[in-house]
Amino acid sequence: MQALLRSAGAWPYLMAIFLNAFVDLGHKIIIQNTIFKSYDGTQQVVLTALVNGLILLPFILLFSPAGHLSDRIPRVSVLRVSAWAAVAVSLGITAAYYQGWFWLAFAMTLLLAIQSAFYSPAKYGLVKGLFGKPRLAEANGLVQAVTIAAILAGTVAFTALFEYWVPAGGGSPAELLRHIAPLGWLLVLNSVLQVVALYRLPLDPPRPAPTPLTWARYRSGTALRENLRLIAQQPVLRLSIIGLATFWSVGQVLLAAFPSYAKDALSIDNTLVLQAILAASGIGIALGSLLASSLSRNRIETGLIPVGAVGVAIGLWCLPLFTTPASQALNFVFIGTMGGLFIVPLNALIQFHAADHQLGTVMAANNWIQNLAMLGFLALTALFALAGVDSHYLLLLIASVAMAGGAYTILKLPQSLVRFVLGFLLTRRYRVEVHGLENLPAQGGVLLLGNHISWIDWAMVQIASPRPVRFVMLRSIYQRWYLRWFFKALGCIPIERGEQADIALDKVANMLNAGEVVCLFPEGAISYNGQLGELRRGYQRACQQADPSVCIVPFYLRGLWGSQFSRSSSKLKELRNAPLHRAVVVAFGKPLPKDTSADVIKRRIFEQATHSWLHAMDTLPSLPCAWIKSVKRRPSAPAVADTLGSALSAGQALTGSLLIAKRLMRHSAQEPVVGVLLPTSSAGVLANMATLLAGKTLVNLNYTASQEALAFALQQAEVRTLLTSRRFVTRLEQRGLDITPLLASLRVLYLEDCRPA
Repeated sequence: MQALLRSAGAWPYLMAIFLNAFVDLGHKIIIQNTIFKSYDGTQQVVLTALVNGLILLPFILLFSPAGHLSDRIPRVSVLRVSAWAAVAVSLGITAAYYQGWFWLAFAMTLLLAIQSAFYSPAKYGLVKGLFGKPRLAEANGLVQAVTIAAILAGTVAFTALFEYWVPAGGGSPAELLRHIAPLGWLLVLNSVLQVVALYRLPLDPPRPAPTPLTWARYRSGTALRENLRLIAQQPVLRLSIIGLATFWSVGQVLLAAFPSYAKDALSIDNTLVLQAILAASGIGIALGSLLASSLSRNRIETGLIPVGAVGVAIGLWCLPLFTTPASQALNFVFIGTMGGLFIVPLNALIQFHAADHQLGTVMAANNWIQNLAMLGFLALTALFALAGVDSHYLLLLIASVAMAGGAYTILKLPQSLVRFVLGFLLTRRYRVEVHGLENLPAQGGVLLLGNHISWIDWAMVQIASPRPVRFVMLRSIYQRWYLRWFFKALGCIPIERGEQADIALDKVANMLNAGEVVCLFPEGAISYNGQLGELRRGYQRACQQADPSVCIVPFYLRGLWGSQFSRSSSKLKELRNAPLHRAVVVAFGKPLPKDTSADVIKRRIFEQATHSWLHAMDTLPSLPCAWIKSVKRRPSAPAVADTLGSALSAGQALTGSLLIAKRLMRHSAQEPVVGVLLPTSSAGVLANMATLLAGKTLVNLNYTASQEALAFALQQAEVRTLLTSRRFVTRLEQRGLDITPLLASLRVLYLEDCRPA
């Protein structure tokens, strides 16, 4: 999270989206509360649905222009113009409040929605450029949390002030607006602050649109069809948008139907209580978004999608079971949390798979489909209300829709469910990090080639990749009856030697030509020594038949050698499996042409290995910190022994070193360098670790050298403090090495003096 906030322009961007959502919601809250206070029953439901419809309509009608502008000119410029428009509209709304013109204020909701229709694609289109491709899911979680925080703040602030200024007896819509008119200046102030924040955001480079948007293309629907075709050609984009549209449509119906249900079934007539319950869902979405962000470090955790989908459906089904405002609020928090887990990875998938020059159009299409679905659901809500259908049945209906939508998403994105299962089973033991995610193309056929270390390499690659991956595997394993259904669901490709291998490789080529990601381990077997072996040339046949657009992405897996799933020795497995969480790295290299030779691919895999280890070295803890963590895991394990018969457990060794370090820090606080003159023994180990624990530079002196050599070493290393033992000094003197003159000029700390009394 800290790395995201340190990105250039992050703070102005987050402030701007907070203020924009605060202003948009503020006016909507005022209008909805006015309707709630002035109307009842069917008329209330219809007007509430209508105001929501006015908000959705511009996202539908202005889909093509909004996406075109976001792709053609700098997106920051789009945001700035939209923010100035919000200032002008807020001034008009404030005037309508003071005059008591309810229907004008009601209609100006449409103008605010128009500026939002242009604002939204540019806002989400900036995420990839500001925060980077590997952090898409983290950034989307943060953006979603900030947006929800603005919604919550707007709900609380505007509802509380509305209730404070509105008289107890209520009144007509015009009278209510005159009472709360000063709230309009709050809208204006936040709109101005939004403009200021956006001018602190650096401009992004413009991207020329491939086809100019003319009035004729817009009026005839040609631009609309072309933009929708862009979505239809990519299944992940299409299905992710369907999932988002289902979620937000269900949410719109819930917001429209629940007030009537709360008034009839729960006897809630206070708008502050009602808005607090609805705001609880926002708290949940913010929590779920932050949780999704933390679980998606350097990757897109698509395994959260099925969890969120099922959780939302369960929460909706439980709505009629709760009869108090507090229990309803807790359930809304649960629904929101599951919703946050659901929408964050879906938004990240859309941004990952969309090309940079088409991102604005894709985000506008996302808005178009979502808002069209929401408008349709709101229309159905109004029709059901006019037909006299009880709001209780509406809530059951949307619960059924949520369950069906979640099942459809899981069915069409099976890798997300598999990813969740794999993550649940493996991440308890393995902590997966992804390097070079930006090197994995978002579109087109990709052949992944990398080292083969263990039986779970395929699982780590699937966890790391936001795109579904087809794996090539041995037919003898694929044909096992208890695994075949699983491998078939994943779309694995069985292979064996002989003519069957050619058939499998032809299938690999067909999948690559269809734009799929296929993973093949070119060594042909799991490594017996943890090193990258010779690459077999079978993959070259698939590449020869693949289209020129297909590329090869080399990858390297680090951290699985020595695990229980590798072919390392049992002794190494016992040693390496001590940590609670094993760090596993999946490092993707830059794409290569499909005709790249095996030698070059092998070198590129080695390069990823080097980069991975260099990155690991930068993140390794210091030796004392690593030792302390190791001791905490197994304090009673044998740690130190020598020929003198001194045997210490890990806990005893650490305790002894800490006692020596404490004494050392007290007697040499100003000395950065400490010399150690001790033999290779338990005492020598403790002295070395104590010096490091004290934060000193350690200099081990060679006691077999002459007195002159020792004096020269002390002078060169600028040693002023020496750690040794009286017993050892005596032994050196018995051997003919008198170091007493050397000790006279040093601050000497004897180990015998460090023993507790």
